[in-house]
Amino acid sequence: MNRAKIEDIVRKIYEHELDSEEGIKLLSHLPYEDIGFATIDHHRELRQGFPEVIYCEGKSDRQVVEIVGKMLERGSDILATRASEELFAKVKDSYPEAEYNIDGRVIYIRRGKKELVGNILVATAGTSDIPVAEEAAITAEVMGSKINRLYDVGVAGIHRLLGQKEAIYEANIIIVAAGMDGALASVIGGLADKPVIAVPTSVGYGASFQGLSALLAMLNSCAPGVAVMNIDNGFGAGCFAHRVNLLCRAP
Repeated sequence: MNRAKIEDIVRKIYEHELDSEEGIKLLSHLPYEDIGFATIDHHRELRQGFPEVIYCEGKSDRQVVEIVGKMLERGSDILATRASEELFAKVKDSYPEAEYNIDGRVIYIRRGKKELVGNILVATAGTSDIPVAEEAAITAEVMGSKINRLYDVGVAGIHRLLGQKEAIYEANIIIVAAGMDGALASVIGGLADKPVIAVPTSVGYGASFQGLSALLAMLNSCAPGVAVMNIDNGFGAGCFAHRVNLLCRAP
């Protein structure tokens, strides 16, 4: 339930357009709603600027659909990560406005048009890193940030990156998703004067240890201004980048 919705309920109670008992019932869902298998944090948008995000892995399809419904009742935007195509089909059956990013495995519903602000650049070392990058990109975009993409510009063909330097210089913040040796984050960190969020991906052969090699390489980067997310954590990168992007617009 966003601030505008709360103000509207209070106004309707004050102007006798809404029964006070019904209004109190609506407001009582702040700060959370217990639905048995989950406790939905409806207050999060007021605290942090965006509603609770649904992590779908480990939840049944029925549980996700029910959580989506409860959040929509409170006027929230919906962002659900790690969602299968089969789950999306069930969500869309109940809520036709739902959209799906197949690469990032993200379900989202935007209530009303939101002006996208700032400039976040999302880059990948290879095509195989795109699923993590798209999770980051869609997360930041649904939250309200403008996204530019720069995919498959890894160090194995460094000229591909150097031909896109303007995109790097114009960004407010840069997300870099890379597996294997994770070197792209350091290279971009050495070119850019903006914060770089490095996201190690679980892409690579045996000695990459499902992303551990990239994670350690990024943590040991000698390029200044590089922060590192957990392996495959595109959502975390997108959320953090959005918050930094908003600060870039602050007076």
